[in-house]
Amino acid sequence: MAIPMVMGTEIEYGITVKNDRDFDPISSCVLLVNAYREDRATKILWDYDQENPLADARGFQVDGEKYTPNQQENIARNKTLENGARYYVDHAHPEYSCPEVTNPYELVVHEKAGERILEFSRREATALLPEGATMLLHKNNSDHKGNSYGSHENYLMNRRTSFKRIVEHLTPFFVSRQVYSGSGKVGSENRAQPCNYQISQRADFFETEVALDTMVKRPIINTRDEPHADREKYRRLHAIIGDANMSEYTIYLRQGATSIVLGMIEDDAIDRELSLRDPVKAIKEISHDQTCRREVELVNGKKLTGVQLQLEYLEMARKYVANYEVPDWTADIVEKWAEVLDALERDPSELADRIDWVIKHVMIERFMERKGLEWGDPQVQLLDLQYHDLRPEKGLYYLLERQGKVVRIVTDQEITRAITEPPEDTRAYFRGHCLKRFGDEVFGVNWDSISFGIGDDPIKRVLMAEPLKGSKQHVDELLERSKNAAELVKNLRA
Repeated sequence: MAIPMVMGTEIEYGITVKNDRDFDPISSCVLLVNAYREDRATKILWDYDQENPLADARGFQVDGEKYTPNQQENIARNKTLENGARYYVDHAHPEYSCPEVTNPYELVVHEKAGERILEFSRREATALLPEGATMLLHKNNSDHKGNSYGSHENYLMNRRTSFKRIVEHLTPFFVSRQVYSGSGKVGSENRAQPCNYQISQRADFFETEVALDTMVKRPIINTRDEPHADREKYRRLHAIIGDANMSEYTIYLRQGATSIVLGMIEDDAIDRELSLRDPVKAIKEISHDQTCRREVELVNGKKLTGVQLQLEYLEMARKYVANYEVPDWTADIVEKWAEVLDALERDPSELADRIDWVIKHVMIERFMERKGLEWGDPQVQLLDLQYHDLRPEKGLYYLLERQGKVVRIVTDQEITRAITEPPEDTRAYFRGHCLKRFGDEVFGVNWDSISFGIGDDPIKRVLMAEPLKGSKQHVDELLERSKNAAELVKNLRA
């Protein structure tokens, strides 16, 4: 049986400073991250000793040097938050990694909490800029100058599942998933065929099928083998192919459908051959066709559209959830998955209240019609960008949300709570509450460890190799009877 799902996302945001001729993205990111203040977050190191980004899932170590910042740079670039998240500077982008969750509903809550945290930071950072300068953040994947930045998903899988089987069954799924997970984009980039509008922001930037890199020669399947958990038991699938989504519905469906397919792969429940003849070509062909009718060729010579490929996975998923022990949320995901694919076959515009690329496409076409504009007009590209603007008063997605024109999945109250409270059913609960209770004694943090500096004693590192331990149920009583970090460590060892 497939292992219980643990998942999370890492979102890199676009950043610029309006009216700043000397804009420097890295220093602006540092300013932004440090503008978000929790009582003790400014003193805690990110534990790079626990990371190994050069390990490849195909069984080898890639040549290269692991980057480890000095202590001052570490503190300046990293914040571990009381909700269990990591907020930090990744190259030239601010990145928000949400805490570990066990279902797509909680994923939506915590990813949306990340948007609120970055917007709060943006306002605080802007107040520190010279008069007239304004920091802007966009939850998108392209600067329209040939540069793309990531929206990564993470899923824990059973280590015993063959990586070859993962690649075989997941590649066609990822290539075709964009028909409901794409965020939409005006134009093309990275030497791709010209187009007015396409389904995915990221599709043009994928150049190979399987590899470790995330910035050059981007692969459809990333091979990073860094589980941040017991590596004898777990593999972390690091998915870099997704778009940054604004729509709660899109995030929910993207995360849920992918989780179900991964469970099917673990349980060997994929019963048909769907391998593509040229996945890199296919991902672009599907993205460049908003009618969702373009066919791509399979290895067996058959031709299917992206929607038809997804219908193959949906048919298998229906059998899977009917015959295997699966979480309760899978039924709702399967129902929504079917509704969306049916609508895409009829007329994608039916999804103008749910799926990002359709919402944006319909909005832009209506604007163009009113203003008498063509696709190449700068106003059209500006409208594309403004859809992803994190400012509630300026972002077009948030405007549609306030007007009740997009389907919600979660509530504002749940999002607000997730800004300060970690999920209760993963180790994020222990991490977050250690920061709340013993933050002055926390020395360093990583996803699978937390280290305490207790007086003159050596640093005490507590390992958290099991993501489903450290939950409220496991540790609440322990935390309550530990008055300080020393007592906590002592009680853990008792």
